[in-house]
Amino acid sequence: MVRRDVAGILFDKDGVLFDFQGTWGRWVVDIIAHFAAGDGALATRLADALDVDLTTGLVRRGSFMIAGTADEVADAFTSVLNHRDPRDVIRVLEETAERVPLVPAVALRPTFMDLRARGLKIGLATNDLEAAARAHLSTAGVLDCFDFIAGADSGHGAKPAPGMCNAFASAMALPSERLVMVGDATHDMHAGRAAGFTCVAVLTGVAHAKDLAPHADAVLRDIAALPDWLDRPAGA
Repeated sequence: MVRRDVAGILFDKDGVLFDFQGTWGRWVVDIIAHFAAGDGALATRLADALDVDLTTGLVRRGSFMIAGTADEVADAFTSVLNHRDPRDVIRVLEETAERVPLVPAVALRPTFMDLRARGLKIGLATNDLEAAARAHLSTAGVLDCFDFIAGADSGHGAKPAPGMCNAFASAMALPSERLVMVGDATHDMHAGRAAGFTCVAVLTGVAHAKDLAPHADAVLRDIAALPDWLDRPAGA
């Protein structure tokens, strides 16, 4: 039973549904190696452009990749790989991103089935491309759990602007005060706040609790903690 007056939840994807470092840290290191083709200096320039630590294989906390759009990631690659056809670079990025080995942050299907059993509308708002997001949700076996899916290319803008949040509220015909934005980055919190949503941060991305707490109404370890949070009286 939902004690809070919540009717719908809008989720970010990377760092929320999927562990950010386990999924995208591995991907970007592999892609850097692919494009560098053994050229250590080129690999270093690419890593610097993306704010990736090649020694640890981790995306740094301040990297734009945490909340950046697919176009921004592509621009960072093409700015360094200026000897390559940008169309070829973007094709490789898009194809590999859709097939990236996903590391779920929690057991996703039981979590979403619990939320749906409560009568909640479920949405996704990601700065990734919509097609990639749908492919990832399908691979994870949870595409059918979502009532709304938007990417940065879906016509609603990208976070931290509130367009995707507003589109979710409109599509579900629900007032913003009954909706929740769940994310792992301040971009998500700013988007949700601007749309009038309650904002919940989770710690399965790169940011720490101290980074997120000033911008969130609650900070949870992961989305599996949402049912317990929903069952607490508001303000608890």
